[in-house]
Amino acid sequence: MAELVLFVSVPAAVLAFGVPAFFKVCTSEYRWRDVGLHGGRDWRKKTKLRFPPGSMGWPYFGETLQLYSQDPNVYFSTKHKRFGEIFKTNILGCPCVMLISPEAARFVLVTQAHLFKPTYPKSKERLIGPFALFFHQGDYHTRLRKLVQRSLSFEALRNLVPHVEALVLSGMNSWGDGQVINMFKEMKRISFEVGILTTFGHLEPRSREELKKNYRIVDAGYNSFPTCIPGTQYKKALLARKRLGKIISDIICERKEKKLVERDLLSCLLNWKGEGGEVLSDDQIADNIIGVLFAAQDTTASAMTWVVKYLHDEPKLLESVKAEQKAIHKSNEGNIPLSWDQTRNMRITHKVVLESLRMASIISFPFREAIADVEYKGFLIPKGWKAMPFGNGVHHACPGNEPQKCNPSRFYVAPKANTFMPFGSGGHACPGYELAKLEMLIMTHHLVTKFRWEAEGSNSGIQYGPFPVPVRGLPARFRKESTNF
Repeated sequence: MAELVLFVSVPAAVLAFGVPAFFKVCTSEYRWRDVGLHGGRDWRKKTKLRFPPGSMGWPYFGETLQLYSQDPNVYFSTKHKRFGEIFKTNILGCPCVMLISPEAARFVLVTQAHLFKPTYPKSKERLIGPFALFFHQGDYHTRLRKLVQRSLSFEALRNLVPHVEALVLSGMNSWGDGQVINMFKEMKRISFEVGILTTFGHLEPRSREELKKNYRIVDAGYNSFPTCIPGTQYKKALLARKRLGKIISDIICERKEKKLVERDLLSCLLNWKGEGGEVLSDDQIADNIIGVLFAAQDTTASAMTWVVKYLHDEPKLLESVKAEQKAIHKSNEGNIPLSWDQTRNMRITHKVVLESLRMASIISFPFREAIADVEYKGFLIPKGWKAMPFGNGVHHACPGNEPQKCNPSRFYVAPKANTFMPFGSGGHACPGYELAKLEMLIMTHHLVTKFRWEAEGSNSGIQYGPFPVPVRGLPARFRKESTNF
């Protein structure tokens, strides 16, 4: 689970709708701010601070195509070599300051987070819901974040272990016999089921299927071109989002009528009362549930897919993980479910999970908007501009330590401050981070003790949509392995 990341498939949008339509969306949804570079206030008369170096690219388009038409690492590496750790650009019609260092990430996300607000396109907000916690700051955000964290406390996770394991096993049930599996799609399916479990508990089958069916439509439309023309993917997603709200409202009514006492997220939201007796509205609850389901799926699925890839590509690493997990399997006599204590004692596997998160950098860059003129290292970040710390740059800011190589042993020593933030940092960091790691550990246990697999075709590329995954979702051929160790 993680905060949302802004993403639009720009080349596809331009090809599908043409330049005029794309200009219209850019100018309506990502308007240029009144910032001296474009005929507004003359900053040089008011401050001695300089704009960061860099290029703003084409009007409105800026450097969007350069960023999204290739691996973002190539774009940022080129800019870093030319301009240093801070540079200006224009992405999706937004003037931006890009930051590539652990110190800069901490500045924006932690120490001076009050000067930057999360910002998302209205098209994304409409599909998730305006009351979702990651669209907010201040007391409302703090209150909702605590409720989500309460539903995912260590005590709650301890009780979830057998249920998460059952979902993982159910998801893996169709693997084997030599068929090719699209790993990312399979991991999405598993992580979404876990998201439903932690949100609703054991949901009635009919409601579960209706919820899944409509959520898939919303998910498919999230990165589509945001037009309300009937029949388009985005319009279908808006209609499905409306149906989702009704489904969740019906679940809420049933929960209230039966006065069910559960320990899931829905109960935490339903049972909250403020000091003045205020409660959350059904719309607030629905928006936050959909937000959590969205954040719980793709990021975790992407991370789990990378674990599978790195284990496949590093045979010695795979053997170490296998040895650890087979010992756990043997101690369970092959048929006793995993325990919470066992998941906390997977030392080698845990380091592989952390290294996979570091290497993949699931959150490429969170969008923040300066709410005032901000100074950083003598440069000006003007009010209204986006400030975007680059996650991969932070994770690879360790010269001499071969950051491009997969090496889980680097986590035998705790990472230096601000150099490891796989699911964000500060007040908007992902509250479901521990749940995501738990899923990854349980998945890895059953993956290496029950299967052998071989990636199909070229698997060296990366695709973004919006989160990075191995090209084509990492298709792999699976065969079941004997568990008689």
